[in-house]
Amino acid sequence: MPTNFTVVPVEDVQEGSSSGGRASASANKPTSLGKIFREEEDAENATSGEDGQKESTPFISPASRREQPYDGKNMALFEEEMDSTPMVSSLLNKLAHYTNLTQGVREHEEAEDGSRRAPVMVQQMGTFIGVYLPCMQNILGVILFLRLTWIVGTAGILGSFAIVSMCCICTLLTAISMSAIATNGVVPAGGSYYMISRSLGPEFGGAVGLCFYLGTTFAGSLYILGTIEILLTYIIPDATVFKDKDVAAMHNNMRIYGTCCLALMALIVFVGVKYVNKLALVFLSCVILSIMATYAGAIKTLIEPPEFNVCLLGNRSLKNELFETCTKTEDKLRGLFCNTTCDEYFSLNNVTEIRAIPGLLSGVIKDNLWGSYSPAGMIIEKKNQPSVPVQEPSDDEDISNYYVFNDITTYFTLLVGIYFPSVTGIMAGSNRSGDLRDAQRSIPVGTILAILTTSFLYISFVVLFGACIEGVVLRDKFGYSVKMRPVIGILAWPSHWVIVIGSFFSCCGAALQSLTGAPRLLQAISRDGIIPFLQVFGHGKANGEPTWALLLTVGICEIGILIASLDDVAPILSMFFLMCYMFVNLACAIQTLLRTPNWRPRFKFYHWTLSFLGMSLCLSLMFISSWYYTLVVIVIAGCIYKYIEYKGAVKEWGDGIRGLSLNAARYALIRLEEAPPHTKNWRPQLLVMCKLDPQLEVKHPRLLSFTTQLKAGKGLTIVSSVLEGTYMTRWEDTKTGERNLKSAMTAEKTKGFSHVVVSPNLRNGFSILIQSAGLGGMKHNAVLMAWPAGWQTRDHSVRMNFIETIRETTKANQALLVAKNIDHFPENHERLEGNIDVWWIVHDGGLLMLLPFLLSQHKVWRKCKMRIFTVAQMDDNSIQLKKDLQRFIYNLRLDAMVEVVEMHDSDISAFTYEKTLVMEQRSQMLKQMQLSRTEREREAQLIHDRNTASHSATSDKAAGATPDRVHMTWTKDKLLNERNKQREGMGVKDMFNMKPEWENLSQSNVRRMHTAVKLNEVVVDKSQNSELVLLNMPGPPKNEKGDENYMEFLEVLMERLDRVLLIRGGGQEVITIYS
Repeated sequence: MPTNFTVVPVEDVQEGSSSGGRASASANKPTSLGKIFREEEDAENATSGEDGQKESTPFISPASRREQPYDGKNMALFEEEMDSTPMVSSLLNKLAHYTNLTQGVREHEEAEDGSRRAPVMVQQMGTFIGVYLPCMQNILGVILFLRLTWIVGTAGILGSFAIVSMCCICTLLTAISMSAIATNGVVPAGGSYYMISRSLGPEFGGAVGLCFYLGTTFAGSLYILGTIEILLTYIIPDATVFKDKDVAAMHNNMRIYGTCCLALMALIVFVGVKYVNKLALVFLSCVILSIMATYAGAIKTLIEPPEFNVCLLGNRSLKNELFETCTKTEDKLRGLFCNTTCDEYFSLNNVTEIRAIPGLLSGVIKDNLWGSYSPAGMIIEKKNQPSVPVQEPSDDEDISNYYVFNDITTYFTLLVGIYFPSVTGIMAGSNRSGDLRDAQRSIPVGTILAILTTSFLYISFVVLFGACIEGVVLRDKFGYSVKMRPVIGILAWPSHWVIVIGSFFSCCGAALQSLTGAPRLLQAISRDGIIPFLQVFGHGKANGEPTWALLLTVGICEIGILIASLDDVAPILSMFFLMCYMFVNLACAIQTLLRTPNWRPRFKFYHWTLSFLGMSLCLSLMFISSWYYTLVVIVIAGCIYKYIEYKGAVKEWGDGIRGLSLNAARYALIRLEEAPPHTKNWRPQLLVMCKLDPQLEVKHPRLLSFTTQLKAGKGLTIVSSVLEGTYMTRWEDTKTGERNLKSAMTAEKTKGFSHVVVSPNLRNGFSILIQSAGLGGMKHNAVLMAWPAGWQTRDHSVRMNFIETIRETTKANQALLVAKNIDHFPENHERLEGNIDVWWIVHDGGLLMLLPFLLSQHKVWRKCKMRIFTVAQMDDNSIQLKKDLQRFIYNLRLDAMVEVVEMHDSDISAFTYEKTLVMEQRSQMLKQMQLSRTEREREAQLIHDRNTASHSATSDKAAGATPDRVHMTWTKDKLLNERNKQREGMGVKDMFNMKPEWENLSQSNVRRMHTAVKLNEVVVDKSQNSELVLLNMPGPPKNEKGDENYMEFLEVLMERLDRVLLIRGGGQEVITIYS
């Protein structure tokens, strides 16, 4: 049966109050669930200063139970976790009051009005007002009124239909992908940039966001140029500053008026965007009235075509604003061609007057089906019109004053780039997502309906223009042949002024909206912090108005105005928008293919194939429009991407690129695990054992520097450390240690992973890391660690940990690299010039040869020369050995000098015996330190007595009295020098006042010490001044009783050498002579 839960209130009482008093108070006064949560949070904050390591037990301790704010409630079972896992009712209450409004237009208006409103506002706009109409207003604009008739006349109805269809399909597919992304969760204000950046990550988001910003900014330039073109061509043509009729003068007029218009609009935006919003409805009404007037005029041609004629001389179109009637006898027309003599073409051809708009039933649609492309400067001529050709006029004769010319060279791809801006604006709805009542429903429906509506309008206009208007009139871009009226204006009913005024205000409104939206987009990018040098543009006025971003926007917009040609700015605008749309499709495709659990869009009418088709179409349109502009935009986006990757802030947005990387990594790991890597692909995958000091800082940062120099960012690097204790008590130290490791890796430019484990002792921690570090095929194959400098102290665990690590890496078939004097190794900014010496004693996989080559790839070691030494015995042919080694090095493709060092069987010196004796005495003393105090004192006395007696017995013997099979050579000077060195073990000898008792020494230890001493002498002689010495590391003895002597042998082997790298192979060949 269901259980009824009742929230019982809790009141704060004095400490002396009884539990019954508390219960009565609780029963009398109700409280809210929100107050309970606040009380719990206050209680948590009040007790946060106490010892965090102490574990509270409210179910056991009555005292602690009285302190809990949830005491006596039905939810007491979960009371300790309420700070991290709140009640469902609290969660739903927060979601109900969630607002995704940023400091957008509405907040700016409030700040300017000085009015205070509720901090949480319910969005009021629906699909029609909030998405459909803004998209319609942004899509229908300057290209429709100023260039669509020219595109139809130049490309023909079929070519124009292809252009419009490609562009509209591209935007429709993009809108489908955008709808899927927009309905996959709550879309905060920010629109397309937010969707792209959160779907593709900060690198792609920043690059595409800036491209979208540049596109929006150049859109402002396009609309301003359209505004000035309408103003100077159709409204007040006499207001031009430069009165010449050539193209250069027109461009200069555009620059002057365009700059003034930009300054005025920027001032309006700076003063307050509320004026722009209040005029938005007026601007939209102008667009709708212009479209209705165009349709009305097209329908009227069925009843009565307008009486508007075009004058042709032969088959050439004339500028009829210069004369009144189209006859050869007309004085003004004749005066254009006849001065002292008449123009030959004028004399041989007749003047014809034809209807500019024959009407829908005239059959002109057949003549306008196919395109008519022509180079710049070519006279516009009517097809199938009789004409008598003549010789072209001389260059110095200016005939542009009375003929209509093509001002630019026309071709299909150019028209695609010019037309595409007319279908942009599909992001207007998503940019207003913060003002919508239900963004997840309104954005898909409103955007797709707007695209379908505008697509129908454009296609219908293509057919209507081609079916109603004469071809020579369509190809007249500026309306010179129709008395300086827009071509679409002569079709409109009742007057062309409807189109002129409507298009003028439409362009003004679109320009103001671009100057309003672009700075806010830049401000959103800047505040995300992903592009450091844009941080300044995130600031603004007190009300949040992006002042600095507006100034940058105006500056970039001025660049577009200085271009001064709408036909040149339009392809640039197309590039940036196509880039943005391409990545919207890519984001949807990636999210769909990855099938991430969070990808659950409410909009179901999408598929990854549609997204890939849209992405491919966007990329194709970019190259079709302008291949060189496309390359420039790709380079800009690529540079921004790499800049964000290296310099930008690290953001984790759960983006699709990260999900794609995870899937690719999983696939690669599975493939890597199928077979071990070939020798050709072998490279050191390092597990770096890094020690932390008591403050959890990296003790030897040069170890990370050496890792960077050895790896150069390639392969796997795991920087790890071990903390002693239990995870429950040191989990915070674990996080701190990992952060410090990561910081040190960043400082030393080490690319890899950091990992800190907690273990009861260091030995177990090292073993865990060696066994379990890495994943699948990406496991380490080599261990890098520093030489344990404190192994001679009383703490024998340091020595044992090191030796056991060697044994475990050998068992795991992993290479081991031990760096002595790691703090003397070079930093990354140093540049060394010297030798890297390789002492190749035994072959254990060729790692000794490979490591110097890898080091030489780094700039620190690049100027160092590689030298390879090997040791020849008595029965070796040194000359042949050197030749064989040189051939082997040559086949390995290594640049190294080869030298063979001969080590003859020599007598064991007294110095060697002395070293061996001191070593064994130290080992014996260290063993005693592990005993109890009483046993240690008794054992030490016995050792002292025994050695004192031995000293008395051997004092009378001659210095040369030695075992028969060994010949001694006393090197007194060398012995004295060694005694003066910093050697902790000599203190043991001095303590007991002992002399060498060579007869009792282990001959195995003596031979090992002899090898270490002699080899050290040779290495020091050849490599003491080298920058780095690489040596084979001998393995520890199989009998663990000799572990304490093993470290001494290694210490002697490396004496008087500064930088030494001991290397022990993993039992696998890592270098090959084959290709």
